[in-house]
Amino acid sequence: MHIKLNRIETPYVLEATNEFGNSIRIDASPEIGGKNSGPRPMELLIMGLAGCSSIDVLMILNKHRIEVKDYSVEVDADREKIEEANLFKNIHMKFKVKGDFKEEQVKRAIDLSLEKYCSVAKTLEKTAKITYEFELVT
Repeated sequence: MHIKLNRIETPYVLEATNEFGNSIRIDASPEIGGKNSGPRPMELLIMGLAGCSSIDVLMILNKHRIEVKDYSVEVDADREKIEEANLFKNIHMKFKVKGDFKEEQVKRAIDLSLEKYCSVAKTLEKTAKITYEFELVT
């Protein structure tokens, strides 16, 4: 994995680009001089958790030939100050899934993702408690 980051605007507007040319703008909060022109780094981490676990869940359901008609995740995360860093303490995910399947199948897919496959979740669980709920949407 190779990421290149450049400052594109002062003081803190940054652009990170991966080796395939995909990029995202990053910025700081206005409280420290940012312009709110992109997600903050810690928000990107939570977005990564939602994306990583979603790919797992959708892939697991797809392997069982379960068609997902609609899908979304909302994540709420709390941080606590430890020394100079503000680490995540509690992360709660709410999955909303629409399709023709049983509740146990969705629960199993989410459990497998968060407990085994999602590298972001495995990284974050070292400092944060990750919980979830899910809703089957009709």
